Amino acid sequence: MGTYLKQPDFATEAVAVTPSNTFDTPQFLGGSALFIGEGGDVSVVMRAIDGSLGNAIVFKNVPSGTFLPVIVDYVTATDTTALHIIAVK
Repeated sequence: MGTYLKQPDFATEAVAVTPSNTFDTPQFLGGSALFIGEGGDVSVVMRAIDGSLGNAIVFKNVPSGTFLPVIVDYVTATDTTALHIIAVK
């Protein structure tokens, strides 16, 4: 998904996302882009340019079938209404 932090120009991994308000290892997405299967709001913790945790932000009204082209470490349960989210990297 681009050349951000040595990522290849194409996705090589994908995993279904379960939004959570716990920032721990099972929910860590390691700098992934998101595919939104069923639209809605998506609340994420983005990756900062230095690799640390960045800001939390809500993307409103993301349509179904959309790749959300941001690099995220977590999808939070609070404010997330979209379903069938897949992390790709």
